[in-house]
Amino acid sequence: MRTVYLGTSEFAAKVLRRLADSRHRPTLVVTPPDRPKGRGRRSGQPPAADAAAELGIELLQAEDVNQAGALGRIRAANPGAVAVCAFGQIIREPLLSDWPMLNVHPSLLPRWRGAAPIERAIMAGDSRTGVSLMGVTAGLDSGPLALQEEIAIGCEDDFESLSAKLSTLGGELLVEALDRQADGRLTFSEQDDEGATYAEKIEPGDRRLDPRRPARDLARTVRALTPHIGAYLELGGESRLGVRRARAVDVSVKQGELKSEWGALLLGCGRGALRLEVVQPPGGKPMAADAYLRGHPVPVL
Repeated sequence: MRTVYLGTSEFAAKVLRRLADSRHRPTLVVTPPDRPKGRGRRSGQPPAADAAAELGIELLQAEDVNQAGALGRIRAANPGAVAVCAFGQIIREPLLSDWPMLNVHPSLLPRWRGAAPIERAIMAGDSRTGVSLMGVTAGLDSGPLALQEEIAIGCEDDFESLSAKLSTLGGELLVEALDRQADGRLTFSEQDDEGATYAEKIEPGDRRLDPRRPARDLARTVRALTPHIGAYLELGGESRLGVRRARAVDVSVKQGELKSEWGALLLGCGRGALRLEVVQPPGGKPMAADAYLRGHPVPVL
């Protein structure tokens, strides 16, 4: 099947590589334009654009895929189907109706529709997640389901490890869905809207670790935001201490107090304590807590 692929993120890039290795190799990849990245704010391509270049696939970087120029390029590619994965742009008519469209979404829809399904699943303490292949409609991740497969969320899974598992699964499901579509065997079923939950975009306030909350909740937040966004503790003097790895422990520490024990930092929480194992000082790199303590005093919140 001739395909066009719409994707942006590292997750989308991994799915693209699997699709390119199938009989449905895309003839065109569409991504947003280059954006400033990192501390230096240097302009950089989306990961899916890098993957397209590595694979030798024609690339279109479009500010709005619905504009006439982008639509013209997609029409010229003459796809039998359009695949969408972590694209980040709203798709409107006539693009919605001109070609069959399949979206790869890393959640067990209708749970966690929206922008941050992997992060929100970890933060909520879900034991399972998965990948859903759905038709694309005007609603937010509300299209009919074609395929769905679930996996367990491990107690040590962070965003990076879980995203890697889901992107591998997403690539396999997309190829399977296109195989079925090419053979006329792909069927869809409507989602149960009453069971829908929404994975809101991660906002700045979601990153802050509030010691009034249970330690278990804070540990999940750290895992959900590592390594791409990062959680942090607010310290005195308007500084922050990044927290890259942490776990909840059942020890008694005064709420809001940081103390040094067993080569780690312990944060007293609303219930239990949070053992900070890898931290990141302002302007520095992530380091083990014991290495941090050799060069810094115990911080004060």
